[in-house]
Amino acid sequence: MTVASQSVPAVLTTAAFHAAVLALAPRIAVFDCDGTLWSGDAGSGFMRWTIAQGLLSPDAIAWLDTRYRGYLAGQVSELDICGHMVQVYRGLTEADLRAAAAEFFATEIAPRIFPETHALIADLQSRNVEIWAVSSTNDWVIEEGVHRFNIPPSRVLAAHVAIENGIITDRILDVPTDEGKVAALARAGITAPDAVFGNSIHDAAMLSIARANGAFPVNPTPALIELAAARRWPAYYPASVAPRPAPEPVPAAGAAAGEPRG
Repeated sequence: MTVASQSVPAVLTTAAFHAAVLALAPRIAVFDCDGTLWSGDAGSGFMRWTIAQGLLSPDAIAWLDTRYRGYLAGQVSELDICGHMVQVYRGLTEADLRAAAAEFFATEIAPRIFPETHALIADLQSRNVEIWAVSSTNDWVIEEGVHRFNIPPSRVLAAHVAIENGIITDRILDVPTDEGKVAALARAGITAPDAVFGNSIHDAAMLSIARANGAFPVNPTPALIELAAARRWPAYYPASVAPRPAPEPVPAAGAAAGEPRG
């Protein structure tokens, strides 16, 4: 582990990360999903994949495109865009979306699962730790993904809409992001989890409710790195996304040849 500075948090090795989590003897551990259990954003990835697969009508694509452009321009909030990315499937059957989510996850996301967090969760489960997954990505994709970690749907808190007679509606039931993640956990009776894992600033509120020494930024984004340094939360990077050290400076030609510098 390195010593934290004002702008860079301490970074744990895999062994130190694992040991720090187990030292808490946790009973409840909460994990964000995209960027924490696997690399990449499965929510936006699924949106693009379903468009490419022809699952969405031209009208639905245009509706979502307008809102997504607004999001990129800072005119649509994180909460709203995550909700829109579930609402866009209104009128389709849930059975079809679950089948699509299964194919998408198997082909696009499963190869990017972090083996280190997978092993950690398996170890925690062997110690009877209660594992929860919390995400602003739709529940079809998240439930499909986390069953690979033996996390049941009953312990998934993800973006979802009402289903009526097997048909997807646009009536939002929940979109857990930012403080909404804390609210979703509270509704499940979890207000002070022993360990919390997240990768982005949208996980900050959830990380903040972890018990002492129980907040673990994993593969953190720049904004979360800054917050982690300020709050002395140690960061962890799985091997596939670990920052590479800066290259050594190339010496001048004379110095490379061992010539005197003058």
